[in-house]
Amino acid sequence: MQTKSQTLGSVVIALVLFLGVNIISNETLTSTRLDVTQNRLYTLSAGTRNVLAKLDEPVTLRFYFSARQFETVPQYLNYGKRVRDLLEEYVAESGGRLTLQVIEPEPFSEAEDQAVGYGIEQLPMNATGDMGYLGLVGTNAMDDEVPIPFLNPDREDALEYEISKVIYTLAHPQKRVIGLLSDLAVNGGPPQGPDAPPTPAWASIAQLKELFDVRDIERTTQAIDPDIDTLLVVHPKDLPGKTLYAIDQFVMRGGKAMVFVDPLAEEDRPERDPSNPMVMPKVDSSLEPLFKAWGIAVATDKVVADPEDAVRVSFDGPRGPQEVEYLPWLQLHGERLNRDDFITGKLQGVNVGTAGNIVRLPEATTKLTPLIESGASAGLLERDAIFFVRDPNGLRESFKPGTSKLTIAARITGPAKTAYPDGPPLDEREKRGPGDPKQVKEAQDGIHVIVVADTDVLADRFWVRIERFLGMQVPNPFANNGDFLVNAVDNLGGNDDLISLRSRGEYARPFERVEDIKRSAEAQFRDREQALRARLGETENKLRELQRGKGGDGEAVILSAEQRKEIDLFRNEQLKTRKELRGVQHELGKNIEMLGNHLKLLNIGLIPLLLAVVAVVIGTLRQRRQP
Repeated sequence: MQTKSQTLGSVVIALVLFLGVNIISNETLTSTRLDVTQNRLYTLSAGTRNVLAKLDEPVTLRFYFSARQFETVPQYLNYGKRVRDLLEEYVAESGGRLTLQVIEPEPFSEAEDQAVGYGIEQLPMNATGDMGYLGLVGTNAMDDEVPIPFLNPDREDALEYEISKVIYTLAHPQKRVIGLLSDLAVNGGPPQGPDAPPTPAWASIAQLKELFDVRDIERTTQAIDPDIDTLLVVHPKDLPGKTLYAIDQFVMRGGKAMVFVDPLAEEDRPERDPSNPMVMPKVDSSLEPLFKAWGIAVATDKVVADPEDAVRVSFDGPRGPQEVEYLPWLQLHGERLNRDDFITGKLQGVNVGTAGNIVRLPEATTKLTPLIESGASAGLLERDAIFFVRDPNGLRESFKPGTSKLTIAARITGPAKTAYPDGPPLDEREKRGPGDPKQVKEAQDGIHVIVVADTDVLADRFWVRIERFLGMQVPNPFANNGDFLVNAVDNLGGNDDLISLRSRGEYARPFERVEDIKRSAEAQFRDREQALRARLGETENKLRELQRGKGGDGEAVILSAEQRKEIDLFRNEQLKTRKELRGVQHELGKNIEMLGNHLKLLNIGLIPLLLAVVAVVIGTLRQRRQP
C-alpha cells in the first residue's frame, strides 16, 4: 500500500509540475519558438537580418487577420497565428525600425475599408456575405505602399521571402533598371482566339518586374541606355550587327548581362515558309561573335540529354499509355546546382528543356564557373533527331552516354576584348572610316556575364502552375526556375541579401530508391522488348521468303510440316517472351510496393517502438532503484 501511495504521489507531483511549467512558459516565453522543421522555415535567416540591419527609415507593417472569422476555417486561423509570430520576430530583430500593427477588421468598419483600400483580398466566409482578411501591407515614411493581398497557406515555404521582399522594396524605393531584349513573347501577347484574353506575361518575367524596373529594348537598338545596369538577352535570333555591337560595348564598359540562348527553343513556334514547307523553321539562337570574344561556345545543333535526370512523361506506345523518360527534359537538383555560388546555393531544383552545352574555348582568357550542370553520364543528342523522332524510346535507343558533366548555365568573368576590334560592323552601303572614337576595346575591370544555354527554363510550363483563386492568378511553383532568374539579376547587381530566402522549403523530395528501382526494371523491360521485336522482324522476313517460294505469281504455297513446326516453335517462344515481359512489369510493381511498405513501417512504427523501448528501460531502472 505504501508503494502504491508513493507512486500516486509521484504522478500527482509530475502532473502539477507539468501544468505549472506550461502556465509559466505561456506567460513568460511567448516570444520563444523552437523550430524543428528540416529547413528551419520559421527561423529568420541571415539575409533577413541583413535587410533589417540596413533599414535607415522606419517601416510599418499592417497585418490584416480576421481571427474570429477564421474560427471555422482552421487552416487560415492557424496559418495567421504563425504569420503573426514570425512578424513579431521581425520586429524584435529590427532594433525599433520596424512597427507591426495586427488589425482584425470588423464587418462594415473603418479598418475593413482600409484593408480593401490597400488591396487586401476579401475571402468569403459564409452565405450572409461576411468577409475575412489574411493579408499584409507595408508602408514607409514616403507613403509608399507594398501589399501582399493574400498570404496563401499553400505558399508557407516562401513566407519569409515575401515579407522580407516587402521590407526590402520599401527600404529601396528606387528600383534598379533592367534592360530586356527578347525574341520570345515573354511579356505576353495578343489573344490566341476571338474570345480569348490576351496572353499573360511569363511568370518568371512578372516576378522580375516586382523587384526591378524592367525596360524593353528593341532588337534594332544601336545603343544601350546608360541607366540600365543589367541587360537581359533572351533568344537572340540573328540580331543586327549594330545591336550586337551595342551589347558588346555595354559589357566592355562594365555593364552586367545575362544571356539565354537555345539550340531548340520549344516556346519559339515560327510559321513554316509556305514556299518551302519541308525546311524546318529556325528555333535556335546564339550570340556570336560575342561568345567567342568571351571565350565560350554553345553549339546550336546539339541538345543535352541525361537518363539520370530525365523527366518522366506520358506516351501512347504500342502497349498503350505508359510513362517513359524523355531525355531532353531534365530535372536538376542536388549537386547538379553549384552549392558554392550565391545564385544556386540555396535552390532545390531547376527544370530545363532541350538545353545546350556551354564549353570554354582553349584560347579563352576568361574564367567559366558552372552554375547548372548535368550528370557525368549525360550525352548530346542531335537537335534534328528531336524534331523527327516522336517516340521517346527512340531517343533512348540512339543515346550514347558521356563520361563528364555538361554545363548548362555558367558565370563568365575575367579579362576580355571586344568582338569588333576594327570598329562597329558596317552595312553593305557603308565604308570603313576612322572607327568609333568612343569604342572600348578591352574591359578595364573584366567582364561579368551569366550565360544560360536554355530559354525554356523561363517558360511557365517548366516550373510553375498558374492557379486561379478568388479571381486572382496565383503562381504555384514546383521548381526554382523563377528564383534562379531573380537570384542571378540580384547577384549581378551586387545584392545578395534576398537570395538565401527564396528557397527555404523543398518543393519536391523525390523517392530516389523508388526511381532507381523503376529505372532498373524499365531498362530490363526495354531490353526484352527490343529482343522480341528483333525476333518478330526475323520471323516475318522468313515467312515472306517461305511464301515467295517457287510457286510463281498468285500461287499458294503449302508449308511443309517442318516449316509449320518451326512457326509453332516461334509462336510458343513469342508467348513465353510476352509472359516474361509481364513478369518484369509485375516484379516492378512488387518491388515498389515492397519498398513503400518498408518506408511506411519505418515512418509509422519506428518512433512509437523507440518510445516504448525508452519507457520500458526507464521503468526497469526505477524498479531497480526502489528498496
